[in-house]
Amino acid sequence: RRRGIRDAHELFLSYDQIEVEDIMLVRGELNLSEASLENAIILRNEFGKSWMVQLLAMTNEEIQEFCDEKRGNKSSIMALQRKLLRLDELKYMRTACPHNYVDRILQSLDAGKHVVVEFGSQSNMLSYMLAANLMTRRIHSSYVRKAEKFLQSKNPSDRPRPLVITIEEAHRFLDPSTVRQTIFGIIAREMRKYFVTLLVVDQRPSGIDNEVMSQVGTRITCLLNDDKDIEAIFTGVSGGQSLRSVLAKLDSKQQALILGHAVPMPVVVRTRAYDQKFYAEIGDTSWQEKSDEEVFAAAEAAKADLGF
Repeated sequence: RRRGIRDAHELFLSYDQIEVEDIMLVRGELNLSEASLENAIILRNEFGKSWMVQLLAMTNEEIQEFCDEKRGNKSSIMALQRKLLRLDELKYMRTACPHNYVDRILQSLDAGKHVVVEFGSQSNMLSYMLAANLMTRRIHSSYVRKAEKFLQSKNPSDRPRPLVITIEEAHRFLDPSTVRQTIFGIIAREMRKYFVTLLVVDQRPSGIDNEVMSQVGTRITCLLNDDKDIEAIFTGVSGGQSLRSVLAKLDSKQQALILGHAVPMPVVVRTRAYDQKFYAEIGDTSWQEKSDEEVFAAAEAAKADLGF
């Protein structure tokens, strides 16, 4: 919004939207023990969606009383409460929200709109991991339901709109130590059958789990100098050794090697410049800079195309 982007909105999450499964995905960032997570399930079973709000408001005496009645572990619940207080530091967290912003994202995706989530100045890993995992878990659940409905009905109108989820700095979610925790690891391995694919963007592909890299069908790579990164790019690719010399000869700017399912053979391409000519050719017209006559002429042409 500060950059003047149209249709930009702030996104907030409320504590009642966070499920125990979301907390499990960031257990490493919060340093949560297995015992704390087990007690989170006890709290969820007792309080439902408001389990986290109830927990954060509890006094030591109330925690003790709860443990006496529900067989929870006091020290584990107190540790869970203490560590979840870190969520108060996240700028997008609210006790309650007037809207479900994640549902709005799903509605935009259903309408065929592109959705970009930016974290701005919130650069800490917990902020990034919690929001990205929470939103993607909801998208995952929605698409699994839609795909299963389509497979049962065989009705073309039930066919889910194919979705590509793009993640930048992908090694944060897909490195060997966290890939088992994040929803992105599941999507990379099995979501193609549910009409969802993953577009992985990273400057250090060696930081991504080998199992995930082997699932990436098409790869677009610019010049790389690190041997580990080069080796990661050619993981599971036949003839990878011969392509190393091709990769080494790429220009440092505007050249890339494409290999995999999308092309019949590896090919070197020159990328286009993102200038006014590029945006004009893809139909992204800056109407504010056009004269009234040009705008009206374009409107009449559009009406004719639609049959009016």
